[in-house]
Amino acid sequence: MEPGSEGPFKRLAREVAKFGAVGVVGTVVNFAVSNLLWHLTSLQAVRANVIATIVAIGCNYVGFRYFTYRDRDKSARTKELSLFLAFSLVGLVIENGILFAAIYGFGWDSSLQRNIFKVLGIGIATLFRFWSYRSWVFKALPVQDEILAESDPAPAASKPLPRPKQHVS
Repeated sequence: MEPGSEGPFKRLAREVAKFGAVGVVGTVVNFAVSNLLWHLTSLQAVRANVIATIVAIGCNYVGFRYFTYRDRDKSARTKELSLFLAFSLVGLVIENGILFAAIYGFGWDSSLQRNIFKVLGIGIATLFRFWSYRSWVFKALPVQDEILAESDPAPAASKPLPRPKQHVS
């Protein structure tokens, strides 16, 4: 099957799978860094988690640009990176806002509780990131067949020539 000839559901499923694969790597990095900082430093929990989220965002950009969305437009990298960072910042606020509320609003600050609310925050932020990245950052290029149809609906050589009028006497 040629690229672009699959249905929209299959394209979306493939995109979600690739997004998920990069997300799993980013999540492992995020959890590893945050837990290391929580246990090996005296940083406050949310500050350590912000650092971990920033490290994961860097890993995710590389994965999204060169794996998940490698077929997308690459002509405006500065704009792409700016939008990626802006939407990632919103995701960072969502993720860390939930952790902040759990720790400072409810006093849930054990290692297990931190990780539970970290999972919740990452989950909600991931939904936002998937929507924003695919809608605004890594915009899809039109499918190749659509490009051809729009640029040249019917080549001149394939158009039938008009028949000459015949005179009947």
